[in-house]
Amino acid sequence: MARISVFGGTGYAGSTIVAEAAKRGHSVTSVSRSAPEKPVDGVDHLQGSLLDADTRAKVLADSDVVVVAVAPRGDMAGRVAPGIAELAAEAERAGVRIGVVGGAGSLHVAEGGPRLFDTPDFPAAYKPESLEMAAALDDLRKSPESLDWFYLCPPAGFGGFAPGEARGTYRVGGDVLLADDEGSSFIGGADFGTAVVDEIERPAHRRARFTVAY
Repeated sequence: MARISVFGGTGYAGSTIVAEAAKRGHSVTSVSRSAPEKPVDGVDHLQGSLLDADTRAKVLADSDVVVVAVAPRGDMAGRVAPGIAELAAEAERAGVRIGVVGGAGSLHVAEGGPRLFDTPDFPAAYKPESLEMAAALDDLRKSPESLDWFYLCPPAGFGGFAPGEARGTYRVGGDVLLADDEGSSFIGGADFGTAVVDEIERPAHRRARFTVAY
């Protein structure tokens, strides 16, 4: 079993990863700036921040894989991409694999087409977050070949506003937004967590971005 730590482990995406990893018997640490309202059985909860060097050092020392599921909004706006860059440099030295949960905005709407956040209907309020997470992806792509990383973009309809029912299945794509025949781009929380833990257990995207959806 792997030692898995999740920055942002009490948030929507992070909590799905924590729950699935714990269910499969991995050693899981949920890292968050505030204590969880409902601690998860079998999960260690560490209070700390992606931006804190001591917290990153402790997490890296105790992990085989570290996942970042922190959104660059509120007081974290403009600070998540630099935090990921610091973690990446430290993880490369420590030989620890990292995963980053990005947003759908940087995905292309079609092969060779514009990115979702460059389309006219993309909500302006979400564009700064999308641009920051796209910058984090660019940084990872420029990192030394010795750093093992993956970057997962959820579909456009992913979020706590629509948790959905677990289906136990999902499709995997690359740099293009996935949508069904009706144009819906969605995955439920439980199946998103499953996709992340599947990638941890059976790495298929080393130093690569991918996406998942129904």
